[in-house]
Amino acid sequence: MSCHVAIVTDSTAYLPQPAMSRHGITSVPLTVVLGDEALEEGTEISARSLALALQKRRSVTTSRPSPEEFVRAYRAAAEAGATGIVSLHLSAEFSGTYDAAVVAAKTAPVPVRVVDTGMVAMALGFCALAAAEAAEAGGSVDEAVAAAEKRAADMSAYFYVDTLDYLRRGGRIGAAQALLGSALAVKPLLTLQGGRIEMLEKVRTASKAIARLEELAVERAGAGSVDVAVHHLAAPERAEKLAQRLRERIPGLVEMHVSEVGAVIGAHTGPGLLAAVVSPR
Repeated sequence: MSCHVAIVTDSTAYLPQPAMSRHGITSVPLTVVLGDEALEEGTEISARSLALALQKRRSVTTSRPSPEEFVRAYRAAAEAGATGIVSLHLSAEFSGTYDAAVVAAKTAPVPVRVVDTGMVAMALGFCALAAAEAAEAGGSVDEAVAAAEKRAADMSAYFYVDTLDYLRRGGRIGAAQALLGSALAVKPLLTLQGGRIEMLEKVRTASKAIARLEELAVERAGAGSVDVAVHHLAAPERAEKLAQRLRERIPGLVEMHVSEVGAVIGAHTGPGLLAAVVSPR
């Protein structure tokens, strides 16, 4: 990590811990509310526990970090020697996390640039890595922000979900779209667009939808150098199979990350989620 510019993100980036440690990236956790119990993502509730709760139809909601949590993260970065901070977060369309970071930045001991990446999961994670690499190369806060924003602009993220019901309950997709999908018994493919989750295609079966997800990722990757992430919730075999196919079919693949999403994203997508994030270098 640069001794001058620190990188802060949130727990929905789902960055591998070794990568966070290597680049000195700090993650501020969101909260999952299970019944009447508030649990920090990543430390107090696992994706597997979340999936079981959803399958039992228990009440699950999510909550942003408080501004005080960001204040603590910014203060710690300053005490460790940072003279500037880049704070990168999931889309403000999904969560109030960005707003909480903006409030905290006003009282931070060093200047903080808060960025709504419009992304989530490793689409956000790749932005944080790009910012960290720019900082490590001696870049300024502005240069680290520019690196993250370029990654975000070039990023593509595709999602398969077994049902739109969880997204509908959380207000992340319109009720009309969700009901249409249910009525037609289609399997939806979704994408991130303008910081929002949008319907991309409707496919008749799960197997065809997953095959189409693979094709979209390969087409987007092209022949250039790219990083790819494959995410899932309670579907490890699907994820490993997709990752292996992408390794075989993407000639310019540099890094592949395969992971289960955390409880916050899982609460809004439900078990069976499969996602591919393609990040050109």
